[in-house]
Amino acid sequence: MFDQQKKNQLIILAIFAMTVIPFVMAWSLKGSLIPVNKGTNLGQLITPPVPLEYSQLLGFDDFSSANLAELPGHWLMVNVIPRSQCAETCLEAILKTKQIRLMLSKDLPRTRRVVMVLDQLAPAAAEQLWLKDSLLWRLRAANLPEGDSLYANYLKADVLLDEPRIVQLIGNEKRELALQSDLLRIKPSADVAEKIKALVKGELPEGMLLLMDPLGNLMMQYESGFDPYKVKKDLMQLLRISQIG
Repeated sequence: MFDQQKKNQLIILAIFAMTVIPFVMAWSLKGSLIPVNKGTNLGQLITPPVPLEYSQLLGFDDFSSANLAELPGHWLMVNVIPRSQCAETCLEAILKTKQIRLMLSKDLPRTRRVVMVLDQLAPAAAEQLWLKDSLLWRLRAANLPEGDSLYANYLKADVLLDEPRIVQLIGNEKRELALQSDLLRIKPSADVAEKIKALVKGELPEGMLLLMDPLGNLMMQYESGFDPYKVKKDLMQLLRISQIG
């Protein structure tokens, strides 16, 4: 009987620990991070963390619907698309999360990239976004003389990747492999959308980034124009102290 009581106590302690882990992590990091000030790129803790239900996150397209199981148990870098068009600042923020994830090296499998589409996004506009996310990095990797200027130009929503440019960027690689994406596109429920909007005063800015822990809690936010190296530093610290995800 004593053994059974001890076992029950351990189960209760384990459940309690799972409940408080995200809050403990947030408070343990609070002293080592500088709050966001106007014009800076540093992360800001969301206190208390905002819990979301995974069941309220729906796939924006067939690819994302088929991969919703990738959300729980991973650290999520969440780009927010607040309006019906993802302009330059918005797309640049999405591309930065690709850079951050690659910089994580051995910890890359513990993370996922997500965009939350809060408004209506036309199919043609969405297709261009996903194409640019898959291919624009190649403009810089190829060391083309005009690579940087082309990259900056294609960040604009009204400058489209046409078929000749897509073929040029893909080169000799198989098309399906070149266009393969790690970006999950999510349509949140109205309740989740309201929770995200409540994080800022006034209108949601383009280029906003959120970090979500493996238990579904929004715990950090970054302003538009965030520094990917600072996000990487914050995320590496979280991954180092985390026993989940």
